[in-house]
Amino acid sequence: MERLIRLLRIIQLIQSHPGVKAKELAAVCETTERTIYRDLELLSAANIPISNEGRGKGYKFIGNFKHYPMNWDEDEYNSFRLLPALLAEQYQTKVFRSAYEKVMATHAAEKIERKKVISDFSRVIQNGKLHSELKEHTILSKITEAVLSMHTIEAVYHTQSRNATTKRKLDPYFLIPRNNRLYVIGYCHKNKGIRTFRLNRFLDVEILAESFMRDNINLEKYLQYTWSVIRGEKKINFKVKFSKNIARYIKEEFNVKPTLTDLSDGSLLFEVTLNDDLEFIQWIMKYGPDAEILEPEEYRKRLKERLRQWVEIYRS
Repeated sequence: MERLIRLLRIIQLIQSHPGVKAKELAAVCETTERTIYRDLELLSAANIPISNEGRGKGYKFIGNFKHYPMNWDEDEYNSFRLLPALLAEQYQTKVFRSAYEKVMATHAAEKIERKKVISDFSRVIQNGKLHSELKEHTILSKITEAVLSMHTIEAVYHTQSRNATTKRKLDPYFLIPRNNRLYVIGYCHKNKGIRTFRLNRFLDVEILAESFMRDNINLEKYLQYTWSVIRGEKKINFKVKFSKNIARYIKEEFNVKPTLTDLSDGSLLFEVTLNDDLEFIQWIMKYGPDAEILEPEEYRKRLKERLRQWVEIYRS
């Protein structure tokens, strides 16, 4: 589940169930308690007043904080707005008018509150701290709003590999963090396919009136064999042996699920299937001689040749 959507869901759950526990939040959000604790820390950093009164007592809001959970899209709002015109006069009682006005007021308040929450999230989620550059903050806020409201954006984007800047329309499906950076996954109207875009390469963004559907795209399935961001079409089965000096540091959370086997000499066998090799090889190389590629043999030979080239450079 995309993180920003999960954060808003946590807010709604705490509001509707004061005292809800991290274990219960994890179950409803289909994630781990550890992830929920991280999300709660992020919400606190975004000035969402959440308190925990002690072990086993759960979470609730401090003071009068409220988040209105109606979350209408524009079509739903317009349909409800027309209700008085469609309803026969005998049913338009004072009670109906009062209830109708309260619902419309709640929707208006929700829009204001939602923009504030998104703005706070945008400031904090940018590398985990407040970001001082107004333009990047504005772009992040707009993209976040477009993801949540499912509206197409028109973006000016710089492609680093081609050193080219283009204008294109995107349907932003997800906003994901990777390696202290944020990426947008969405449908590119220019390329007519789903692509991944690095957030800080957006130079300008405007939210359009056009809305989109996600077409049942599943983020976990889409990134199933992707090490970080680059998604390929291969199926590569890697086996890597990490020395006992660093084995304990390798047992951490990954975007994919490797098979880890402790060996008798204290080293670690790391097995994983990936759809691209570039980011994984770069990660392996930072461990130097403490990481040995066992399979595929082709990648052993590639790395051996690269190391030979490095040695030649430093000989001279």
